[in-house]
Amino acid sequence: MRTDGKRAVTEVDQVAHVAPSSQVPPSSQVTPSSQVTPSSQVTPSSQVTPSSQVTPSSQVAETNRERISRRQVDKFAERRAQLADAALQTLAELGYARTSLREIAQKTQFSHGVLHYYFSDKEDLITHCVTRYDEIVATAGSAEELKREFSAAMAQTLRTDAPMHRLWYDLRNQSLFEELFRADVLEIDQRREEMIWRVISRYAEFADITVAVSPGVAYAMLDGLFQQALLHQLAGHENAAGDLAVNVVRVLDALEVRGMSV
Repeated sequence: MRTDGKRAVTEVDQVAHVAPSSQVPPSSQVTPSSQVTPSSQVTPSSQVTPSSQVTPSSQVAETNRERISRRQVDKFAERRAQLADAALQTLAELGYARTSLREIAQKTQFSHGVLHYYFSDKEDLITHCVTRYDEIVATAGSAEELKREFSAAMAQTLRTDAPMHRLWYDLRNQSLFEELFRADVLEIDQRREEMIWRVISRYAEFADITVAVSPGVAYAMLDGLFQQALLHQLAGHENAAGDLAVNVVRVLDALEVRGMSV
């Protein structure tokens, strides 16, 4: 038993002698971590396109939503314009007092439901047709730009929409005798006055001036000027629109009173 144990030990020693630990490749001979491509040689995160240079998905989604929203607004406005043009012809033929949205639909290619979706009633329809300057107020960047664009817009609508404006002034004159739609006319007229005052107020902000007249007076001045130009336009005066643009600028200049409260 002792001999076997000694033999077993001797065999173990021989094995250890054949392959001593000193002959096994030391850890220093194995490719050290210092020889492995260091993290400094690997493309660092600073070399990868940073998140600031990559358009985040949230920004892309927001841009797409804004683009879709603008497109929907433009389509809605375009559709309202088409419906308004068709409806105005019917109003001109039948008269405001005797015409409802349903009757307008019967005279056009549009259903009553479609008309009612874009216009709540006749008052909304007429208001849409005679108030078209809010976009200029929103996009103008200076007093001079606002003055130029506003006067040009008034001249342009005189050229292209004279029948529509004639219908409005006819309706307003009729309201002096017909109580039936007097309330509607007063409401539309009030909206027009507010629209003009938004133009005047924005112009005053740009020019850093105080307007010396009330909203009603400013509206009466510009509305009277436009009605006179409309009469000249319908009478065939070639310079009616151009003269209107010049006179609108003069009215705006006349409103400039520095250091005076309203």
